[in-house]
Amino acid sequence: MAPYSRVLLKVSGEALGGDAGVGFDKTAIQMVAGEIRDLVSAGIETVVVVGAGNFVRGSEAAALGIERGTVDYMGMTATILNALALQSAVEALGYSTRVLSAIEADQVVEPYIRRRAQRHMEKGRVVILAGGTGNPYCTTDTAAAQRSIELDCKAILKATKVDGIYTADPMKNPNAMKYERISYAQAIREKLKIMDSTAFSLCEENNIPIVVYSLKVPGNTLKAATGAVVGTLVDGE
Repeated sequence: MAPYSRVLLKVSGEALGGDAGVGFDKTAIQMVAGEIRDLVSAGIETVVVVGAGNFVRGSEAAALGIERGTVDYMGMTATILNALALQSAVEALGYSTRVLSAIEADQVVEPYIRRRAQRHMEKGRVVILAGGTGNPYCTTDTAAAQRSIELDCKAILKATKVDGIYTADPMKNPNAMKYERISYAQAIREKLKIMDSTAFSLCEENNIPIVVYSLKVPGNTLKAATGAVVGTLVDGE
């Protein structure tokens, strides 16, 4: 029996772009779909929040010469593209899905309604959430934290390109040490960049544990959901 009966899987847009992290990569999308399949097969109710970094990032607003709020809306729109791509890959494996968006696109996705999302999960469907929070100046990490609370998820599974949280960027500092467990307060105090401070604060206030792990290792998502030691656990300690 999984310790987390309902989880929110946070997948970055870059994860769908493969090694380049840009656009779509068929192998990468199928790999993410396989991780979702593992969760559903284990009887874990699953909601996915997907980012849009493979197309546009809010932090790039200045470089693009576009006002930040507009760039954020561009990103929220791009998450719908990613959600539809992921939906197709998951359904190709034989699992039912629904895409719900915080911004309106009624011809292609359902509007995000909390009770509707809950009902879909109760029926065994994978719920893929697009459109962030529907507001600019909010990251998809914040959207993931907010939706996990609204939908009574028992944990956030934060899939990344590294195998946990380190004292420094392990790509730049070979002496960086990995945390096996860390508190929300420490994550905020040390300004760790795995999630933004708003997301950490929301999780702390509502006691939502976060498991940060590498998406590059097949099977890691199910391990994270079933309590195996994988990545870094962020909680109240």
